[in-house]
Parts: sequence; C-alpha cells; structure tokens
Amino acid sequence: MPKYKGLFKASEGSIGDVTFAKGKDGYQMREKNEVSAEAIATAPSYQRTRENMAEFSHAGKSGRLLRHALRPLLQNAKDRLVTSRLTQTMRAVIKSDTVNVRGERRVMDGNMNLLNGFDFNVNADLALNLAVAYTSTISRATGTMTFDVPSRVPTDAVKVPLGTTHYQIVCGGVAADFNEETCTTDIKQSAYLPWTTATAPSLSLSVSVPPASTLPLFLVAGLLFYQEVNGVYYALKSATHNALSIVEIDS
Repeated sequence: MPKYKGLFKASEGSIGDVTFAKGKDGYQMREKNEVSAEAIATAPSYQRTRENMAEFSHAGKSGRLLRHALRPLLQNAKDRLVTSRLTQTMRAVIKSDTVNVRGERRVMDGNMNLLNGFDFNVNADLALNLAVAYTSTISRATGTMTFDVPSRVPTDAVKVPLGTTHYQIVCGGVAADFNEETCTTDIKQSAYLPWTTATAPSLSLSVSVPPASTLPLFLVAGLLFYQEVNGVYYALKSATHNALSIVEIDS
C-alpha cells in the first residue's frame, strides 16, 4: 500500500496506473508501462526473452515427463520442491547443448549425465539410507536395467524412520523421448523385507524397456518403509527417509 507523506507524496506502491518511488531527488511518480503479449512475441527487443521462455518451457515439460513416468514411485518419495529442482537441473542440461542455437537448445542434445544422482526427495540420500555397495547396469542392446544390492544386516545398513518393521527396495527404468514427450516405463519392487539384525541375502531387481532404443535411458532406485500390523503393511510416508534417486543413465 502507498504511504503518504504530505500532499501527493508516497514512499512506495501504486495508485491506479501511477507508481510512486523515492529516488535521490525525492519522491517521483511514473505511469505504469505494461508490455503487451504481442510485443513479447514479436518485438526484436524481446528476442532474448522469447529464447529464455522457450527453453524454460522445454525444461518444465521434460521434468514433468520424467516425473509422470515415475509417478508410482514418486507418490511417497518426493519433497515439495522436486518440480522446481528438476526443472532447474533440466535447464542446466539444456544449457549444455552445443548443437542448437539459443532458444532451440534441447535436453536430448545436452549432457544428460547432469541428471545422474538426482534425488527426488532432497531429504533422503539413497547412498546414505542404503549404506551398502549397490551397483547398477543398463544394457541398451537388450533394454534390461538392473539394480543389485549385496547381502547386508538391515539394522546396520538401512536407515529407517521410527516405527519401521519392514522396507522395500524399488527400481524403475525409463526410456524418455523429451522431444516428442513420450516415454516407456517399467517398475519393480522387492518383497517386504524385515528390518532385523539377521543377515539378508543379496537382491537383484531388473526392469526392461524396448531393446536397442535410441532414446536416453534412466534407472532409478529407492527405499520405501512400512510398519506391519497383523499381517498388513502400512506405508510410512516419511519425507525424511523415503528415498528415490537416479542411479544410472545411458544417453
């Protein structure tokens, strides 16, 4: 709200189409100068703005495609800023494109490895919550992606939220076409694994996408936690511990 100091003076704010501001020469009034959508779309002076808008839009759509592909896993393993964080990372990928001109740079022509290690839940680092030497592989020829976890003592190797009795290890494979905004997804979950002091056997989860694909391939892995009561497993939707991360990329 404008703050009046004497007749026709204001320290800040607007009244109608007039904006009040205080400069070195005292209070000043100026009429608002609104830029039309047509000017932004056509005027040469807004060329850089149009370029930025086009690439920002592509980054947002690319992030949305990846989130949509992983939606079954993301429901319980994301933070409230994941959309903006993923868009920001996609923008970094776009900026790494050395093929196309400004405004036309694309995710698929950029350095896709900038997405490797992306945590969909910034509060839960998979490498910290699953403290074992897990490995991941992608075979483009067969379309098979594998996440391998060695034997472990769950109470030592798996960091869990209060109330956990069981956990699941999950993985998802995605072949994403960010130009056409289409994707193929496969998701696998382990059985409900008891969180105990007994050594758990090694575990291998495999997912598949079309073989010999020319698209970027993503493998994500994560942890979900449960409390078992009378044979029923209740998900613990803890933003502190549920983890989901990109662990392997073949672009």
